Amino acid sequence: MNKGSVLIVSGPSGSGKDTILKKVFEAMPEIKFSISSITRAMRPGEVEGEKYNFISREAFEEMLKRDMMLEHNEFVGNYYGTPRGPVDSVLENGGEIIIEVDVNGAANIRKKLSETVSIFIMPPSFEVLKNRLSGRGTDSAENVEKRMNEALCEIARADEYDYIVVNDELDKAVDDVITIIKNLRLKTERQKYLINEVLGKC
Repeated sequence: MNKGSVLIVSGPSGSGKDTILKKVFEAMPEIKFSISSITRAMRPGEVEGEKYNFISREAFEEMLKRDMMLEHNEFVGNYYGTPRGPVDSVLENGGEIIIEVDVNGAANIRKKLSETVSIFIMPPSFEVLKNRLSGRGTDSAENVEKRMNEALCEIARADEYDYIVVNDELDKAVDDVITIIKNLRLKTERQKYLINEVLGKC
């Protein structure tokens, strides 16, 4: 059986990573998405099991005690985290799974999983990033500045990743991510089973 893969994807707010990933999953529906567990209440428009599993704080803390989270964070009194079970299941079956997570979560996952491939989605310039964040028209100037500072802090850690994909032209950025995935599938370590299959018939 082909060896499975974990792909970590990060990028600051305004990088367009959600749009890129949506198109990647449309083009490669066989790839699984890691659904995060979260303890906050469901918001209007959200669907259970689509991007989040909504669980109780007690259930989340029990998972932490049993080391069932690859990474987690607490924000405004709520837990967010990546459960280990679904990721392990995909790997055991030789599949591929994408974990969308921030830079801190990515670093924690790398400590627990020895073999991952990480992709950082980068805006093409400071100006473009600022325009994307301020162009939404939903945040105050103060919030835009806060989001900019957070984004710049994340970008400063982009060199921790295996690949950087610049989202200047959306279609090209999507193609770049797909190319990384296709190249990953051809790596020798993922296809050693083929060697054994051929040698077994000698």
